[in-house]
Amino acid sequence: MSTAGQVIRCKAAVAWEAGKPLSIEEVEVAPPQKHEVRIKILFTALCHTDVYYWECKGYTPLFPRILGHEASGIVESVGEGVNDLKPGDHVLPIFTGECKECRHCLSEESNNMCELLRINCDRGVMLADGKTRFSINGKPIYHFVGTSTFSQYTVVHVGQVAKISPTAPLDKVCPISCGICTGFGATVNVAKPKKGQTVAVFGLGAVGLAVSARVCGASRIIAVDVNPRRFEEAKRFGITEFVNPKDYDKPVQEVIVEMTGGGVDRSVECTGSVQAMISAFECVHDGWGVCVLVGVPKKDDAFKTHPMNLLSERTLKGAFYGNYKPRTDIPMVVDKYLNKELGLDMDKFITHSVPFADINKAFDYMLQGIGLRCMIHLDA
Repeated sequence: MSTAGQVIRCKAAVAWEAGKPLSIEEVEVAPPQKHEVRIKILFTALCHTDVYYWECKGYTPLFPRILGHEASGIVESVGEGVNDLKPGDHVLPIFTGECKECRHCLSEESNNMCELLRINCDRGVMLADGKTRFSINGKPIYHFVGTSTFSQYTVVHVGQVAKISPTAPLDKVCPISCGICTGFGATVNVAKPKKGQTVAVFGLGAVGLAVSARVCGASRIIAVDVNPRRFEEAKRFGITEFVNPKDYDKPVQEVIVEMTGGGVDRSVECTGSVQAMISAFECVHDGWGVCVLVGVPKKDDAFKTHPMNLLSERTLKGAFYGNYKPRTDIPMVVDKYLNKELGLDMDKFITHSVPFADINKAFDYMLQGIGLRCMIHLDA
């Protein structure tokens, strides 16, 4: 029986307050309004960004809330004005959007800074009417980055939904909706190392390992992380050398400059630590070195370096979601994966799997620095 136009009752993992375990609750999910899509989420994974806003360390608290943004699912119904999606379509909800109408979306020089749907971690309501689509006994439950995928059904703006091939395995392509594209795109679209160059990667989580500079032919890929348990695992992703800043009594950028005879050609920072950002920039070679910042810093962080580091012709860039347009580019990324043209083994990124009822185990794994991505099965 069709559920279109009706309120759906389903299970969701609700964060009631900062840092406390999520609670599996029955929630009401309202029908999609104008330019909205209701999606049945089949798989979702935990990302560091979910943890940061769950902990609320340095961020504005907004509870109760349904977190989650890295996911895959099937369209259940669509609202007024949605013409390019229909029930049954396989999709990836994306934490940032592409309205296809604003100056950024129409610009050839800006890929994903959509004026309407740019990521907003503080907004907990839908754009159409300023209300939530989730509730429990009439009490609103707030959204997170417009996706809220820790729910068996969610409502998302159409501009944040990428329609993908129905042949794509939804569990395998789930991480493409965030972590994989964020790291991989930062390398191939922004840093663009040349064959034979050296690359430093700061942070060996899923985003850092997705950097995959070997795809571009880098000769040395130096990983920087304070968790030594990451090092052995990283070899499977093409990392050639490892540096733990805790092993040295001087700044890690100085260590890397000495290792490479002047600095690396490219660096990609994937931690969100402002000190790691500074180190990543200061470890690139003068004259041609390029540093790409990917990690999200805390609200009050400040990046500080001597102006001579820039005047010495080092380049500092930022990369948001790998410089991919969500609706335009992500379907093509999935197609490349299906055609074995991406150069990434997606299976390596999914190190744990849990049923929805055990979602808090995913938080435990991440807080302990164990594994990369924990796949959460919402129908289990």
